[in-house]
Amino acid sequence: MPPTLYRDTGYTLRHLIEDIEGGRIGLPDIQRPFVWSATKTRDLFDSMYRGYPIGTLMFWETGAEVGTRQIGTGTGDRAPQRLVVDGQQRLTALFAVLTGRKVVNKSFDEVTLRIAFHPQDQTFEVTDAAIERDTAYIPDITKLWAPGGHRGAVREFFHRLEQAAGEPLPTATRDELEERIDRVRGLHDFRFQVVELDAAADEEQVAEIFVRINFQGVKLNQSDFILTLMSVHWEKGRRQLEDFCRAAVVAGLPGPNPRNPFLDPSPDQLLRVAVAVAFRRARLQHVYNVLRGKDFETGKVSAERRQEQFERLAQAHTQVLDLTSWHEFFQCITAAGFRSRKMITSDTALLYSYALWLIGLHDFGLSAEELRPVIARWFFMVHTTGRYSNSPESQMEFDLGRIGGLPQGDGQAFAAELARIISAHFTGDYWDISLPNRLDSSSSYSPVVFAYQAALNILDAELLCGDQHIRDLMDPAARPARKVPRDRLFYSETLAGLGITDKRQVNAIANMAYVTWPASEKGNTDAPHVYWPRITEAMDPEVVRRQALWHALPVGWEQLDYAVFLERRRQLIAQVVREAFETLSADRPAYVPTAAADLIAAGESQSTEFKASARWNVHTGEYDKSLQNNLVKTVCGFLNGEGGNLFVGVGDDGTVLGIENDLSTLPKQADPDGYELFVRQVLDDNLSAPTATTVRISFPEVADRVVCRVSVAAAGKAVFARPAKGGSAATDFWVRVGNATKQLHGEGLLRYREEHWG
Repeated sequence: MPPTLYRDTGYTLRHLIEDIEGGRIGLPDIQRPFVWSATKTRDLFDSMYRGYPIGTLMFWETGAEVGTRQIGTGTGDRAPQRLVVDGQQRLTALFAVLTGRKVVNKSFDEVTLRIAFHPQDQTFEVTDAAIERDTAYIPDITKLWAPGGHRGAVREFFHRLEQAAGEPLPTATRDELEERIDRVRGLHDFRFQVVELDAAADEEQVAEIFVRINFQGVKLNQSDFILTLMSVHWEKGRRQLEDFCRAAVVAGLPGPNPRNPFLDPSPDQLLRVAVAVAFRRARLQHVYNVLRGKDFETGKVSAERRQEQFERLAQAHTQVLDLTSWHEFFQCITAAGFRSRKMITSDTALLYSYALWLIGLHDFGLSAEELRPVIARWFFMVHTTGRYSNSPESQMEFDLGRIGGLPQGDGQAFAAELARIISAHFTGDYWDISLPNRLDSSSSYSPVVFAYQAALNILDAELLCGDQHIRDLMDPAARPARKVPRDRLFYSETLAGLGITDKRQVNAIANMAYVTWPASEKGNTDAPHVYWPRITEAMDPEVVRRQALWHALPVGWEQLDYAVFLERRRQLIAQVVREAFETLSADRPAYVPTAAADLIAAGESQSTEFKASARWNVHTGEYDKSLQNNLVKTVCGFLNGEGGNLFVGVGDDGTVLGIENDLSTLPKQADPDGYELFVRQVLDDNLSAPTATTVRISFPEVADRVVCRVSVAAAGKAVFARPAKGGSAATDFWVRVGNATKQLHGEGLLRYREEHWG
């Protein structure tokens, strides 16, 4: 029989309150946002009064010995022996009412929970002004548990009741009401069923037990356990995280504070940044045991090792919460053209970019001025491409690994490595094919839409047909906040006359412009070839030319067929985004295609994949048709992601093998032209969309060997592949995740399609 990881026990409410006040039970929620409504607190007391069950509490033994001092604090801060895993809100409500201690609500305001009791009706209510005046209520039951205050509260209640009645209460009535009040006071002897988990249970077992017991389906994640561990051994550090997050949300605080236009951080988000800085880890899976002080070779937990790891985290923690670094980082985001949180589709992109900012500052010695354009370009790239949208931890681990081997203190090497990753994504194909394809959507809440908006801010563009600068309209300091006007260039009435009524086409990104129409044009529904000459006739020709460039208007756009207009404008929008991005670098280098040798040397990544062969089985020494499935799967993943490069003739470790063996298996034309025909045929036969415009094939020579480079641009819609075994229809959906290609199904597939293409 396996060992039992828990024991059933019971605590009276009085005992629980004493242990919480004495620090033996850790209840950190007293200092954190209390998410229960006051009515739920009222209902809790009502259930207890009526003797109803109110659920089981779950505690977890921390393993801390009695008197163990918390890390980095004085002798008064002791580590609790038990933590509340399930029941924190219930205990917070009870503790706050019985002790009169204030709680912090969702708005980070300190409030007192005041519950009233009506002895005649035996009901509880949330105290308000009317109840305060109503003599039939004890307006604040907290007084019933105040030291030495119980009898005074009862006397006051009867005095008010008799004053209102104008006569003394009958003895029988008085005794009955007093008995009911004593019954409320006696709730401090209410007994709770408690499941206590043994200290031997690890965090995965605790999470599993929690999910099985908690019928609300709430799941604990790795950050929950690390924050819990901080509550045991470094409560001061956790409170600093929470105070910082609170100050970032609460308006009107005096002095410097972390409020910013982009992010309302949460403690677990800042914890992730600190972990990345301290341990160069994005996956939190192993960090919990690292902080426990566990030796992975022996499995033993050491207090000394725990102290060392927490000190390492504390150093990064200080850097993360430094207000100067925090606000200088957000200057990078502003420099990248982003003006407010309305333009941010990924908090993760912000947080991981902040981690790299801190690493560049403290580990590689770059000044804020040197680092600002580096991080501005980095954020522009990761946000636009959605680099941290799918499996963000895996991708960040890869990025941290890329800088992990650089010489400490070599700022130029750090900047160059980030530039290499950017160049591998922002290729010529990305600007010419992938980005225009991503713009083939009607979703207004899309990274590529905000990339274009950021580009207009970088270029200090004016509204079309106006003189207001778009970035001034988006200034987060402006009060009241103004909305950037956006309207269709081809009106829906015009398109309906052409037989185009599909919402996706009518509201296409390429049909929308940031524009302010002249007053005389308000309500106009004319076709562009009618209204555009009328508007521009009154404008300075130089302004028209300048605005046409910024707003990506093709020459003679007003006379173009609608489908042609959309295609050309998507290409021009991509050019505007590229021009703006290149201004983020002081020298504005001309685009130089990344050489195949450089991409291979950089290793496999989100945008680079190696395959030793597509036809020749190195183990059997003969042609193997099944190998072409790897080709199809990888290209499908790149099409459904941000594009990338597949190199055939390169081993997993980057060893250049060449495609000579593959060529020898071709039945006809055993040369690169024949090989290209083979690749094209395989892709066309096995993918749901033609690849003539999204896939380019070349044969560079690397290390004196010829390899096949398959350059893939992002597709404008979902692409499916035929299954490797069985079925003739293309039903498999593949997407690039980190340096691997992953198949998505069901809800994951639908969610990805919605987030990626809108």
